[in-house]
Amino acid sequence: MDYVSALVPPVVMAVFFIGVVRVIVKTQGGAAKAKEDAAVDAALARAESARQASAGGDA
Repeated sequence: MDYVSALVPPVVMAVFFIGVVRVIVKTQGGAAKAKEDAAVDAALARAESARQASAGGDA
């Protein structure tokens, strides 16, 4: 019975890992993808404009 107790933790971790990967894959894309992409694009644009403004002020 020692082999059963030795195999249970890796099997449980493998099942949990597969579940996490499935959730990650299922949540990619979908209806919220466009909204998430727009939020990232807006944040990048703000960071770029702030960087350009600080670079312009140094000259």
